[in-house]
Amino acid sequence: MKQWIIALELTALLQLPAAATELKPDVINAATFTGKLSSEDRINPLAVKVQVLLDRARFSPGEIDGRFGDNVEKALRAFAEANSLASGKVLTPEIWSKLQQGSGDPVIVEYALTDQDVKGPFIDKLPAKLEDKKSLKRLNYTSSKEALGEHFHMSEDLLAEINPGKKFDRVGDKINVASLSVDKQSRKVSRIEVDKGRETVRTLAQDGTLVAFYPASVGSQEKPTPSGTLKVVSIEPNPTYRYDPKYKFKGVESTKPFTINAGPNNPVGTMWIGLSENGYGIHGTAEPSRVSKSESHGCVRMTNWDVERLAKSVRKGVEVNFVEGKQASR
Repeated sequence: MKQWIIALELTALLQLPAAATELKPDVINAATFTGKLSSEDRINPLAVKVQVLLDRARFSPGEIDGRFGDNVEKALRAFAEANSLASGKVLTPEIWSKLQQGSGDPVIVEYALTDQDVKGPFIDKLPAKLEDKKSLKRLNYTSSKEALGEHFHMSEDLLAEINPGKKFDRVGDKINVASLSVDKQSRKVSRIEVDKGRETVRTLAQDGTLVAFYPASVGSQEKPTPSGTLKVVSIEPNPTYRYDPKYKFKGVESTKPFTINAGPNNPVGTMWIGLSENGYGIHGTAEPSRVSKSESHGCVRMTNWDVERLAKSVRKGVEVNFVEGKQASR
């Protein structure tokens, strides 16, 4: 019996190094598609690589978390359709081949923390209730890890997983991060298409060419998103948020209007693109992991980095078409 226990312990110890090396940068950078995806619900090297490649190609997977979730499926389907490939919910050899053509650079690279990364200021804790946020001077990040996650479009869990033992709080420390494409001047778009059924946003050039694709939270049964065509009327970076009691949001007890100051953890994030129907817009969020996975209060909610990209490519007067899945442009 004793020998059997020792044998089991040795087996477990022998398995530890393999698990520990699974998410090392070289493993992620060398990941390849063999025709079958892992069924395990955990961070996967191939999923990290696919998400970064999609992000570079402007087919946003939302937050890069290392999992083949719904937002990755949406981005893969859009990428396949845009490249005239057979589309589905999963990765195929044809999609994988085309996706790799866009960039051969490593998807995970080393990055040295700067003073700007670690100095803050940060807030100790983000209040859960909406009305409790009105007393804060600015809705800053809660930590350097959260700030870095947003900067590199990564979940905090993935950032921690590929940087074991790192505290992200010392200038000069080197960490592993997603290598994103340089944000050059975005191609101007003439139309935005919000698919209410699929919960996605597409931007289109004058000739109908797809410029970019993003996942989004689009309204709710209680507060549905508008139908038809609206126009962009304002583009406001670092917006404040004003709550009006007539909104009657669940969990908000205030009977008087109040304003929440600007910051990345503001309810509308770092960007507001106002639309021609009063009170409606396309905006960011304090919770990137919940984009396209939770309801919105009638607006179109995206990750902060995606809505910032969108804002760079639009101007006042651009049409915003709200459509159902089968009506979407091909």
